[in-house]
Amino acid sequence: MEIYFSVVQRKVVSPNDFTDLVQVGDRLRSFENRYNATAQPFQWKFTTSDLDDLLARLDQHTADHPEGSSFRLAA
Repeated sequence: MEIYFSVVQRKVVSPNDFTDLVQVGDRLRSFENRYNATAQPFQWKFTTSDLDDLLARLDQHTADHPEGSSFRLAA
């Protein structure tokens, strides 16, 4: 979802040169129609194994450096 909204930000609403909200809506609908006609699934390169490895490294780092952890349990 974040990727889609990033594309909308870069290709639809920038530059912000709209005269009114109707023009914004028209441009968003036009983009949505074109995007839906040509969209293809993303080819993810970050696998569940990659996620497991990353989480294990984060857990290890937190265990090795508890004072530097940004995660704090509420008392």
